[in-house]
Amino acid sequence: MAAVSVEVKKEIELEIAYVLFVDIVGYSKLVTSEQRHLLELLNQIVRQSEHFRSAEAKHRLLTVPTGDGMALVFYNTPAAPMECALEISTAATEHPELQLRMGIHSGPVSGVVDVSGRSNIAGAGINIAQRVMDCGDAGHILVSKHMAEDLEQYGHWKQHLHDLGECEVKHGVRVAVVNLYTEDHGNPEMPQKFVQARHKSAPVPIAAEKPRRTRNWMIAAAVIIVAALALGGYFLSRRSAPAAASRGATVVPAAAPATIVPAAIPEKSIAVLPFENLSDEKQNAYFTDGVQDEILTDLAKIADLKVISRTSVMQYKTGVGRNLREIAQQLGVAHLVEGSVQRVSNRVRVNAQLIDARNDAHLWAQTYDRDLADVFAIQSEIAKAIADQLQAKLSPAEKSAIEQRPTSDVAAFELYSRAKDLILNIGFSAIGNQNQRSAIDLLNQALARDPSFFAAHVQLVKAHDTLYGITTDHTPERLAQAEQALQAVAQLKPDAGETHLVRAGHLYIAYRDYDGALAELEVVRSKLPNAPEIFELTAAIARRRGAYEEGVRNYQRAMELDPRNFFTLQQLAISYDLLRRYPEQIATIDRALSIRPDDPETNAARGLVYLDWKADTRPLHEIVDEIRAKNPQAVQGIADGWFLCALGERDATAAEMALTALADATFGDGQTQFDAAFGRALLGRMMKDEAKARAAFAAIRPEQEKIVKAQPDFGPAVCVLALIDAGLGRKEDALREARRAVELVPLEKDALNGADMIHYSGIVAAWVGEKDLALEDLSKAAQLPSFLSYGRLKLLPWYDPLRGDPRFEKIVNSLAPKL
Repeated sequence: MAAVSVEVKKEIELEIAYVLFVDIVGYSKLVTSEQRHLLELLNQIVRQSEHFRSAEAKHRLLTVPTGDGMALVFYNTPAAPMECALEISTAATEHPELQLRMGIHSGPVSGVVDVSGRSNIAGAGINIAQRVMDCGDAGHILVSKHMAEDLEQYGHWKQHLHDLGECEVKHGVRVAVVNLYTEDHGNPEMPQKFVQARHKSAPVPIAAEKPRRTRNWMIAAAVIIVAALALGGYFLSRRSAPAAASRGATVVPAAAPATIVPAAIPEKSIAVLPFENLSDEKQNAYFTDGVQDEILTDLAKIADLKVISRTSVMQYKTGVGRNLREIAQQLGVAHLVEGSVQRVSNRVRVNAQLIDARNDAHLWAQTYDRDLADVFAIQSEIAKAIADQLQAKLSPAEKSAIEQRPTSDVAAFELYSRAKDLILNIGFSAIGNQNQRSAIDLLNQALARDPSFFAAHVQLVKAHDTLYGITTDHTPERLAQAEQALQAVAQLKPDAGETHLVRAGHLYIAYRDYDGALAELEVVRSKLPNAPEIFELTAAIARRRGAYEEGVRNYQRAMELDPRNFFTLQQLAISYDLLRRYPEQIATIDRALSIRPDDPETNAARGLVYLDWKADTRPLHEIVDEIRAKNPQAVQGIADGWFLCALGERDATAAEMALTALADATFGDGQTQFDAAFGRALLGRMMKDEAKARAAFAAIRPEQEKIVKAQPDFGPAVCVLALIDAGLGRKEDALREARRAVELVPLEKDALNGADMIHYSGIVAAWVGEKDLALEDLSKAAQLPSFLSYGRLKLLPWYDPLRGDPRFEKIVNSLAPKL
């Protein structure tokens, strides 16, 4: 375990860093005195580096000794480790006896203090940097392909970066590598690992990383759909622009170790892995998942244990080989639970075993063969047995909570398990709203069988809240259904931590009562000690209040409790998107893809970053083509992104195909959502077919007017009506409605949707010929964290009436990538 050589605080929150790994070639073959001499020489050279001193003086650097070298962890700019590497290389040429190789990568890094009091660094950022370095020989400065793409914004680096392809490293992981060299620095020779690989077979092409999906991601270009985490409903979903694949980016396999140096792992830490379904009827898979989830939920109620949430463990499905030591390292736990469930008629057999992942020792195992009705008692017995094996202290309240059955109706439990699976697997999909409605139907069926099913009522509140507060179903009827479900929760268990947690989410989503929500979360902290949702909701509130950096910090805290949580990574990436911190957004999406490398929406989302950042539609276009060819059933989920890409390329045929694929789903930003009919009207404007555009707008206006009458205080609905009226030439109506939308969603109350209202108000003004007002609004939106980007302004037809005006071009250029 490597110790940090500078003072750090007790916990360094997980964040993206730029890592330079350096080691001395042939170090192990040297005698002790030579090793000492070369290490002292290397330390002296590094400490004299200008970029080392600058970062250290600003407290933006951590140094990690590694025995035969060091890792330098920069927290300032992607260029810092590159410049530092060149400075070290220059100084090392004066000492021929000092042969160095270096590797550079950007990625997540965190730190903790171990039991000996030493500070340690961990994270994929360091791990991959070392892997990259290991591909090189003396003199090489190798850079991960991912890091090289981050550096594209710094134009002068491009001529010095030379693609090598892929290299296989430890655990079979393949990394895409670029060689950094100039006339005076680095080593232009092909590294031996690549030479040997090419002798063995044909050249290995760089594995193109699939782009992440459209902005349906919680904040995906438009729809703020609740990405169902245990706290479904607190997230944004960006539904308007698809994301394309990153060219040549390397996806780190989920099984790859996440850290180079294991941090201090609590002894009483555990993850319950998905159980294997041994039933002949495969539809019992939901039942099996429900059994595993209940055991996990019971253990999570014990304050003396660190328990990893379901969202982090569900990726480790059965049916494939599981390396338990690696899984435990990735999750940061000492113990794992595995098991299986077999259901035959009215009998059930549950097998569970507790494993010390540090040495693969089986600490406890038990098989339960009972009547199906006893399955809930089995779950409680397993949780108590595991707690006993780990010598966890249970309070009387915790013991009582574990012993309580979720329901007495097995069929209701199955319906609930299916609903929860839908809620937890929304992701970036454009069909997320449909999944929410399906989940509500299943939950209502479960509650019809058992009206006292507390957990089902909790999930029902979340699903209704999601549709009310994060989609366009902002109706009194939907709010009343959420209130009714919340009332049932409070009546069943008024003091439960889950009650306070779901009430916090309801106050946030339905009423934007941030102080009330935070007060409820304070109660939750003592009742649900293992709930990452506390930090997730705190982050969402901070972001909506405009405190974006605070939001980022809280999402990072949530990741510490739930390290493989796909949806929290999406939310963190969305925050970087709003802040237009695109390299960090890409790095975060890459972490999400390391969990679900084949997820279509997430792959599209990555490509979308390049459209926003650089007005480059090619990555998105490529991933859309790939999904259409290889996974046609997933096309509707990325159709919003496909449509955005087609608009950016001014391809009317592709745009019409995308709208057909979109069907009854929507595209847009946050809660400002548009259907396919609006898309066809926008397409008419792009084609300068005024008759087609007006006819389309006229056809959809009556329905939108009904929506506004039903929801007169819902800003996004009023905003859509304003755009329709602008398209119809109803100037005064459109301007009045746009002003009303902005008034309904003030920035100080809702920074996310408020910025969208200002943005679309500018479009309304542009469409009705009020250029000065349009430019004023767009200029303001461009200065706010929002989805408005360089790529959108540069490519999309929304802004065509303003093109050629120097003031508009100035706004566009203000968001252009900085070289």
